[in-house]
Amino acid sequence: MRFTILVVALSLVAMCAAQPLSAQTAYTPDQVKYGPPPPTVPPGAEMAVLEGDPTAATGDFTVRVKMPDGYKFPPHTHPKRENVTVISGTLKVGMGDQYDDSKMMSFGTGSFIFVDPTMHHYAGASGETVIQIHGMSPLAINYINPADDPSKKK
Repeated sequence: MRFTILVVALSLVAMCAAQPLSAQTAYTPDQVKYGPPPPTVPPGAEMAVLEGDPTAATGDFTVRVKMPDGYKFPPHTHPKRENVTVISGTLKVGMGDQYDDSKMMSFGTGSFIFVDPTMHHYAGASGETVIQIHGMSPLAINYINPADDPSKKK
């Protein structure tokens, strides 16, 4: 029995060692590299892609978004479920077609929120805030008011 377990364990180690290291699969906070977000994200935020491709037609993705104090994300929807974990700071979230600070709830570090497809919502940051979003690609943003889409502004 012990010999069988040893053979299985050594086989697993050999299989893992034989796999090419194609992408990073674990991150410490200092390894998360932020850069500019896609043009559909309001200016001021930074984004890091941890897993997958959020712009792909299919597949899993995980991203982190860093927002400065006072950052505002206008009302929008997504075609797929959005799963959000607050890594640091306070994320403020409201539901509806109009940005209204008085109707927002605050979610501190460690909080988790999910937003189903087509749910109209908006968000903001209180203090520098970092969130992690995971789900199924594509991570598309459909603004309720098309004039809010920064990719359409020149």
